[in-house]
Amino acid sequence: MVIIAGCIIEKDNKILMVKESKKECYGKWNIPAGHVEEGELITAGAIREIYEETGYKVKLTGTLPILCATFEGKETRIMVRFTADVIEESNGYDTNEILDVQWIDMNDIKNMTEEELRGYDINMQTIKDFEAKNIYPMDIFNNTMYLR
Repeated sequence: MVIIAGCIIEKDNKILMVKESKKECYGKWNIPAGHVEEGELITAGAIREIYEETGYKVKLTGTLPILCATFEGKETRIMVRFTADVIEESNGYDTNEILDVQWIDMNDIKNMTEEELRGYDINMQTIKDFEAKNIYPMDIFNNTMYLR
């Protein structure tokens, strides 16, 4: 099982999005997110992934509903998406993983096709949850690392 953590960062009805460079999703837009590393808190993984993919430093502000995705022939993925505020603007991003970073209008995202948007069903559900304000407080996470 793999945990993916990411964030919806909204400003002026626009969402911060990344254009992927990985072979399997080359050129598709995505909400910034990535794998939580072994031994890493989910919240820390989300903040790290946002920084690596966008160059933005963020503060997590809320938790969207957690999604479970299964892919044929692959592992189950638990998708944890947060809302976040920018605390420091971008100073660059990982150009090995990301082709572009842009603020994209919410309506433009909702009009994207499966060929344009990575994880189409998952990202559309995340946008719907965000618009419906299905956002839970950060204290839903016990952010303690237990060693046993």
